[in-house]
Amino acid sequence: MISFLVLTKNEESDLPGCLDSISWSNDIVVYDSCSTDATVEIAKSKNCRVIFREFDNWSSHQNWGLRNIDFVNKWVFYIDADERLPVSTIAELKKIASTPFSEYDAVAYRIRRRDFFQGKHLKHVQTSPWYIRFFVPEFISYERLVNPVTKVAGKTGDLISYLDHYPFSKGVSHWFVRHDSYSSFEALQIVSNRRGRSSFDLRLALFSSDFNVRRFHQKELFYQLPFRPLVKFLILYLFKRGFLDGKPGFTYAVLQSIYEYMIVLKVREMSGTSSKAP
Repeated sequence: MISFLVLTKNEESDLPGCLDSISWSNDIVVYDSCSTDATVEIAKSKNCRVIFREFDNWSSHQNWGLRNIDFVNKWVFYIDADERLPVSTIAELKKIASTPFSEYDAVAYRIRRRDFFQGKHLKHVQTSPWYIRFFVPEFISYERLVNPVTKVAGKTGDLISYLDHYPFSKGVSHWFVRHDSYSSFEALQIVSNRRGRSSFDLRLALFSSDFNVRRFHQKELFYQLPFRPLVKFLILYLFKRGFLDGKPGFTYAVLQSIYEYMIVLKVREMSGTSSKAP
């Protein structure tokens, strides 16, 4: 009825819980980037199909998966190993998947993701809770090297239910390692955009009816701002009311501002504006 696509790279600690939450599916594809731990063995023990591909960047990797993996079902849900699909969400997904496709205008659906940190749902401090994860693959493509923008060739709907996310399941140290990699891709994307003279459109950033178009141009606008790390902290903690999430909200906002500063430093380095030893 519904196929699942799970992207993995050394996910032996998180993968079992993820697969247990979607074990009712008749088609779970673990799309693995050559893991060196027990990820593949765990996937096979739970009767998943395993597809291997060396990771290059996010949009390229995800586009390859959607174009080259033969899914058993028309509808696909993309889920990461540190995410869990609540029981309350399953019924909504099955209802959509069991309805004749001609009766639905939407070819993709956004779902609200609930991030958890230090045992608390970060209800306010998230940059955005909405992600396109449930779709018919032929209508989907991705852009950007990291934090890809999902392009939908058709109408997008919104799900009522949630997807639960545990980004600190492996600890804060792992979060830093992962975001060190993310920041490198993000910096490379910014430098590439500037060299290609990719520009933002303020009108689209503020008023586009397409969430993903709006998000793309908002990102480009954000990258033009001075003092971005401080701006990001203020947006998350004050403007988005992250202070209502208590101490975890404050910590998360600080971590996001550090991540933003990592991007700033790497852009300077890639642009040749950082100091060099003689």
